[in-house]
Amino acid sequence: VLSLCCEACKKVIFHVPSELEADTLVGRVDLKECLQSAEFISSSDGKFKVLEDGSVYTTSALSLSAEKKTFTILLKDIQEQVQKKIQVDLVQEEKKTPNTRHARDTVLKRTKRRWGPIPSVMIENSLGPFPLQIQQVQSDTAQNYTIYYSASGPGIDQDPKGLFYIERETGNIFATRAVDREQYPSFQIICFATTPDGYSPEVPLVHTIRIEDDNDNAPYFTQDLFEFCVPENSRPGVVVGKVTAEDRDEPYTLHTTLKYRIVSQTPPITPAFSLHGDTGVISVLLPQLDRELVPSYTLLVEVRDMAGQPFGLCTTGTAVIKIEDTNDNAPSFKQLQYETRVEENRVSVEILRVSVVDLDEPGSPGSGAVYEIIRGNDDQAFEITTDKNTNEGILCVVKGLDYETAKQRILVIGVNNEAPYLLAPHSQQLSQSTCSVTVHVLDVDEGPVFKPCLLRLDVKECEDVGTAIGRFVAEDPESGNSEGIRYRIPPGQCNWINIDDKSGEVRTVRVLDRDIGEMRRGQCNVTVLAIDRNGKTGTGTIQVCIVPGNKNFPRITQTDYVMCRDRKPICLTAQDGDEAPYSAPFVYRITDRRLASMWKLTPHDDNSWYLSPKSDTPYGIYEIPVSVIDNGGKRGENIVRVNLCDCVTPTECDGRTRQLSGGNVTLGLWAILAMILGSLLLLLILITICGCCGAGVMHRQVTDDCANHNLIISNTEAPGEEVMDHNIIPLQNTCDQGGYGVKTGEQQTFEMVKGRGNTLESVKGGGHQTLGSVKEGGGQTVMDTCRYSYSEWHNFTHPRLGEKVHLCRQDEEQKHSEDYLLSYNYEGKGSLAGSVGCCSDQHEEEALDFLDQLEPKFRTLAETCIKR
Repeated sequence: VLSLCCEACKKVIFHVPSELEADTLVGRVDLKECLQSAEFISSSDGKFKVLEDGSVYTTSALSLSAEKKTFTILLKDIQEQVQKKIQVDLVQEEKKTPNTRHARDTVLKRTKRRWGPIPSVMIENSLGPFPLQIQQVQSDTAQNYTIYYSASGPGIDQDPKGLFYIERETGNIFATRAVDREQYPSFQIICFATTPDGYSPEVPLVHTIRIEDDNDNAPYFTQDLFEFCVPENSRPGVVVGKVTAEDRDEPYTLHTTLKYRIVSQTPPITPAFSLHGDTGVISVLLPQLDRELVPSYTLLVEVRDMAGQPFGLCTTGTAVIKIEDTNDNAPSFKQLQYETRVEENRVSVEILRVSVVDLDEPGSPGSGAVYEIIRGNDDQAFEITTDKNTNEGILCVVKGLDYETAKQRILVIGVNNEAPYLLAPHSQQLSQSTCSVTVHVLDVDEGPVFKPCLLRLDVKECEDVGTAIGRFVAEDPESGNSEGIRYRIPPGQCNWINIDDKSGEVRTVRVLDRDIGEMRRGQCNVTVLAIDRNGKTGTGTIQVCIVPGNKNFPRITQTDYVMCRDRKPICLTAQDGDEAPYSAPFVYRITDRRLASMWKLTPHDDNSWYLSPKSDTPYGIYEIPVSVIDNGGKRGENIVRVNLCDCVTPTECDGRTRQLSGGNVTLGLWAILAMILGSLLLLLILITICGCCGAGVMHRQVTDDCANHNLIISNTEAPGEEVMDHNIIPLQNTCDQGGYGVKTGEQQTFEMVKGRGNTLESVKGGGHQTLGSVKEGGGQTVMDTCRYSYSEWHNFTHPRLGEKVHLCRQDEEQKHSEDYLLSYNYEGKGSLAGSVGCCSDQHEEEALDFLDQLEPKFRTLAETCIKR
């Protein structure tokens, strides 16, 4: 394999075959030229691995699909924070194509033997004698020899002139002096053989001379001083670090096989560390490393080649191992008892400093003290903190002390470290160090003190002005009594109460009502001053709270309801302006016994009850007296008006309901107007019919089937058409100028017809329309059998009906009566005979056979009319 270093430490080219098997040596890279101390070596391509000596191997079978493949070798020095890269290019070897021969050259030909001696070996630093014969090359045809040589190695660009020469007559190769393998690992000599006349019958011979290594270089450490750190109390076997050495002799030989050992340890006590002979890894050997006893160790280490044999070359180096501190020592107080003094009522004042001793490294979390008060500070009057500069504990008073309550306080203070304890294996647990502090409280003349300093007074709502609600007195801490103390309330506070300046009695000055302005909160804080004979003052606070009372009646929020035929219960909901316990739950009662027998109340929740009628309650409007009783016993009377109506939706009941009043059912105003209007309409229809019939009725005899005739006319729902029908014949028993008869089957019926002689005229007079008499035209009767059309009938009756309706609507409130617009309920499915109106639209002969298929109700009606 040819290894060529192009721009050292940056690019390496390897010429390899196109197919490579796993664990195949690709080549070797000189890593030392790029980075002397490479602690981390890796390949960017997982198909290749790089050893510490720079050998590159394949990890799996590889096929070069392209002519060139590139990957990178990454070198890192963690301690020096250095990183370098080497680019490796794999170039496919050129395949030698056989020469093309003619057909006549396919026969094998005898050739003479080539001259080619085996590679020569020259020992490094050879002692001679010089010139030293290395090899002899001979040719069968040539007699003169010359050479051109080149060296491969670190000094490839240097020309070692005079190092080798060849005898022209014999072909013996000689070395003129000793060679250093580290400078020239090998040489390649090109030999030429020529005849006396200068002809070269032989191909030039490339001869290799390899310099065999001699152990002339001692190994050396990569660093002058190795420094490592390890925590104290580390377990045996913990790796501390690694020392590394190198040898410039030929790799993979005994000359570069190194062995490490520890020569000596400082301080010279029990060995604390071990050194792996092959790898140079230093590990913990002593079970207990105590930083407080030995803060660091210095090791003198030796490296020897020739696998550590005594005749090998060696070198020594130094490794310093620093023991890192862990928190394995508890702090302890320098004193176990302290005493100090402080005046009463002093706040935020430093009264004492305490100090501790800790064997751990100063300034580390293992020696930082954290103080706490273990006992004697139930009222949180003291506080202790740590001075970061001196590591002392500072004891302060944060709440004023009272001499009259306690003349001295005894505190117990404990101390710990910031970091948790890390103890050595099989060692005992550490105990907390404590000390006691006695604090003497000094007496000071003080002002009056209220006991308690906050007094809560509950006042019932709407109490009378001047009502005594309590006393708020202070006492002198020195004398323990209230003599000579006067009280007053500073201005600028809520003026709900006042206090007697001598007795401290508290009275109201206003009616306290939670529904008025500032009293809606229901609470007010009043500051009171107490002044003794010396003019010293004390303050206290009175908290006045208004207790809610039962002053409001419960009332139902909605009292008007409409209940339809489904008789769905009504939910009555009451409200009370009072608060608990004078509001909900409510109790509902119907106070009228008669209505209580017709209606019932059932509970729903604390605020609501259901009101529902009993099964036999008739329709009508009911005014039901309902009393609501709150939780405090206060009763509120309410009238609930319920319109029990025969309806589907509540909007259908407007204007046509029945009302109960005094036990009798009466008709409303609109109902009476509706009856009057109905009577007038009926009278108008009768008058109209009489006017239409005129004289013809007086001369016409009504046949027995008049009832059937009237039934058919009343069911006509659409105006008829004027048609000519041959079935219409003149009536025999009527006047000459009367109507025409229609003969159908066995019976003969009659109907009003109009002809040229019988017409329905519109006579305008005074804005009224009348039904005129019979007119004759031209003296000749024309058989016009068309009925009166719907438009003629509508034009005649509509103005009269409109006038009546207009007069009924002229009331005080200018409201239109709604009694005339009635919504009819569902009356069942249609008759089997279909719509009666369709019979009027038929152009063919009107048959009455459908009367035989009427439903029972209509059949009964038809029979009744026939009998009449």
